[in-house]
Parts: sequence; structure tokens; C-alpha cells
Amino acid sequence: MNVASVGAAAVNQKTAGGAEKTSTVSYDNFLRLLLTQMKNQDPTDPMKSTEYMAQLATFSQVEQAVKSNEKLDALLSSFALSQADSVIGRTVTSADGTVSGQVTSVKITSQGPWATLSNGAELLLGQGIVVR
Repeated sequence: MNVASVGAAAVNQKTAGGAEKTSTVSYDNFLRLLLTQMKNQDPTDPMKSTEYMAQLATFSQVEQAVKSNEKLDALLSSFALSQADSVIGRTVTSADGTVSGQVTSVKITSQGPWATLSNGAELLLGQGIVVR
């Protein structure tokens, strides 16, 4: 077993209902897998120590990438909240001009900030939106 196979096992999986579920392998679990691999390797053809170190280095890089993604998500959420705060009480118009109204509230979703207008319409705050 190598890091590539661990990584493949830690990717998105489909649940019985069709929804995607992301499973992760923690650093401790990875070390347990590595020790199990060491214990169960073929004594006539042992894995070289450089291969173990390469696996550890690769896992460390993946762990750092995950932490960077978490920080980026927090930064994007902060930006979305800042954007939401700046449009409440103002008039927004969709890019095609079909939806317009005063923003009464904003909710943050995975798609981005959605403005609820005084007329009950909802509008995704994104490119092309005019704010007055």
C-alpha cells in the first residue's frame, strides 16, 4: 500500500442515496497503515526506507494542502459576510434587469450570498449584479 492508494481511499465516495461523502485519513491513521505495511511486507523484498520517507513527505504535503484549503474557506466566508453586510438596505438589480429590489436580508450558502429582497424575490449576489 502506498500514499496514492491511501489518497484514493480518502476521496469522495457515493452513499447509498447518491449523495457524496468525503472521508479522510488522519495522520495517526496513516502512521498505523504505514506500520501495518512495514509489519506485513515481504521479508525477501522489503520496502526501502527512502520509499517510506517519500510516503511520509507526500502525506505531509497533503495535510498542509488540507489546512490551506480550510484557511481559504474561512477567508471566503469572511469575504461573503462582508459583502452581505454591505448590501443590506440597498437596492440591487440582476444582470439582465429582470429582478430588482431592496435587500432585507442575506443568507450565505455554498453557492454564495443570496439576497432576499423586499418583494420576496431572491437573488444570488455575483457577477453582473448592480448595487445602488
